[in-house]
Amino acid sequence: MLYPFKFKAQLFHKIWGGQTIAKWYNHVPADYENVGEAWVMSDVEKYPTEVVNGSHAGDTLQDLLEVYMDELVGEKVYDVYGNHFPLLLKFIDAADDLSIQVHPDDDYALENEDSLGKDELWYVLPSKRQASIYLGWNQPMNASLIHSAIIDGSLADYLQAYNVNAGDTAYIPSGTVHAMRRDTIVAEIQENSDITYRLYDYNRVGNDGRMRPLKLDKALEVVDYMPSEEATVAHPQPMMNGVVNLAEKPCFTSNILAFEQAIQRDYAPLDSFVAYMCVDGECSVMAMDGDVEESSVKMSVGEAVLIPAALCDIRLTPNGKCKLLEIYVDIK
Repeated sequence: MLYPFKFKAQLFHKIWGGQTIAKWYNHVPADYENVGEAWVMSDVEKYPTEVVNGSHAGDTLQDLLEVYMDELVGEKVYDVYGNHFPLLLKFIDAADDLSIQVHPDDDYALENEDSLGKDELWYVLPSKRQASIYLGWNQPMNASLIHSAIIDGSLADYLQAYNVNAGDTAYIPSGTVHAMRRDTIVAEIQENSDITYRLYDYNRVGNDGRMRPLKLDKALEVVDYMPSEEATVAHPQPMMNGVVNLAEKPCFTSNILAFEQAIQRDYAPLDSFVAYMCVDGECSVMAMDGDVEESSVKMSVGEAVLIPAALCDIRLTPNGKCKLLEIYVDIK
């Protein structure tokens, strides 16, 4: 039976993580000093998210795919991705600087990692202090210069730095060097991939007492050595009780929905699932064309809900004001 599915977040302790997103969840392990990431919709093999509502409670996203296939994700999406959900949705709390890193594209990742590559979008959430990111080089680079900058600790000097505020977005195509800086919290939309190549990690020591490993050889094979024209920081302005597009890319489309009254969403023209990530407030999600008993679910900040492709008529009712990221895959 298909209905809106809500998932239990997979939480990850990180040495650079903080305490902000940890407050959103009631299942933080006692030994987690900091929570750096919450995976709220995941089909990654070792870390699948489980349904928490309705008759499918306890089933993983992979279980749903195996049963419902194109009814869950859409015919075109299923033709391309099969029994692999195409996206990984996260919330990230960077209380300290993240490593300077890069992700491979699909071709390289499929050949070398048996995985998709990673294009991603960050939607910036409120922070106690000024949030900032690195996105792309600030000058043309080469492998020799990168090696030298890593050795003398000056790699960040060659990166383009941006101050960002709540509601800003950063699009990060594969091959673009990037990093979150301390006091930055984001919702992240990305391809279904856990492949990251670190170039520099501030000589940090991991939980095992050893220097955290880099993957410099692979990073230098996939990194774009020129300042990126495609990587962008944007400042979209939400439209109350309306829809504003944030990104329209081959691997995902994302909009921001801001509403203070009930709104209706018609997904009949789409041939795709729709995922919601709640980034402010709370609301109820009801499938008007779904089963009466299981058609409605509530969601709040830090939670994600999946609307199967077979359901088209969705009503969103806020408790006060609410903002959702709306995400789907538009296969041309």
